[in-house]
Amino acid sequence: MLSSLIGWSKTHETPKALETIDERLLKCGISRRAFLVFCTSLMVAAPYGLAITDKKTPEGVAAGLGGVIRPAVIWLHFQDCTGCTESMLQTSHPGFADLILNVISLEYHETLMAASGLQARQALAEAVKRYSGKFILVVEGSIPAKDHGIYMMLAGRPALEVLTDIGGQAAAIIAIGSCASWGGIPSADPDPTGAIGVADLLPSHSIINVPGCPPNPYTMLGVILQYAADGTFPETDEQRRPKFAYDRNIHDQCPRRAHFDAGNFVKQYGDAGHREGWCLYEMGCKGPDTHAGCSTRNFNEITDVWPIGVGAPCIGCTEKSIAFRVPMFQVIQIHTIAAPPTSYAPIAVTHGSISPLATGVVGLGVGVLAGAGYIASRKFSKSENDQTPPGAKPPGPPESPGPQAGPGAAS
Repeated sequence: MLSSLIGWSKTHETPKALETIDERLLKCGISRRAFLVFCTSLMVAAPYGLAITDKKTPEGVAAGLGGVIRPAVIWLHFQDCTGCTESMLQTSHPGFADLILNVISLEYHETLMAASGLQARQALAEAVKRYSGKFILVVEGSIPAKDHGIYMMLAGRPALEVLTDIGGQAAAIIAIGSCASWGGIPSADPDPTGAIGVADLLPSHSIINVPGCPPNPYTMLGVILQYAADGTFPETDEQRRPKFAYDRNIHDQCPRRAHFDAGNFVKQYGDAGHREGWCLYEMGCKGPDTHAGCSTRNFNEITDVWPIGVGAPCIGCTEKSIAFRVPMFQVIQIHTIAAPPTSYAPIAVTHGSISPLATGVVGLGVGVLAGAGYIASRKFSKSENDQTPPGAKPPGPPESPGPQAGPGAAS
């Protein structure tokens, strides 16, 4: 990655003042159309609940963001797999990563920067000093806290110390991914390093969690840009997650929900139900207890790019009490109002006798049909006050009485 993207040059010159997003895009030759596509993607990720996209058109979002000063971002890595970074850069649109890196001012990122060793350490110190109290700190990966943090050292300092130092000078902190949010994979039993999340170490700081393994990159970008625009974070839930991105239960809008309601469950990978796209609940799917927008907000604009979309159960990676705590294929108890059906009416009778209940139901149905026929006959009868049964001859004028049989008449 070019060193200009992290605000550092080989001559150690002080970075220039940050431009507005419009000024930067114009300087870099990024088209207005590309920026509008980016703003449209933000709107899809946050149709409501995010101030920069709420009740706006893509043109309105672009106009609002264009005048915003590019936010200075310092991105630190701890115990992670770099999947959160990869999800942001491996986009479906060529050049889209370049646009993202010009919308924000990425001052330090160990994976993307060309510098290493002493030069990288100097770049970090310079960025923190220049933007102290103004930069947004993005943290990827959990922090080892056991044994005074000896399981991860950065330039001779424990990760605990580095995060405490730099986090204390940040305007706000975004914990991206499940590892940074609350420990993630490194914190799974037996948790040898004592992995914790950012908020566990710095509970009183302005921190927002964007969990997921990995999370949707537009969620993180939306949070950064709202903070850059007006200095506020979106509304969060009790786990510090932005509600606009974690406001829905995957189960409620799962594309396989109809099979759940019908009782069609995959029993084994590769079986007929799995090939037909049946519900994965019995394979350990955590969707009924997981809040995320995976089922409606596609990753990198590609449909079905998420576990359930490719035939794997949801592991609940956005839930602190589920992800890497509950075994992947363990069936969970459902806490929503929807529960898997316990019995189903037979399609055909499999024995020779007919139960009294079935007879009663059929009789009731016949009675309903007869009643409907009776009502219909009333509608089409031409005789006033016709009360004869359906199909009977309507009453005519009264007939005169015939001759009466007298005494002695032949019998």
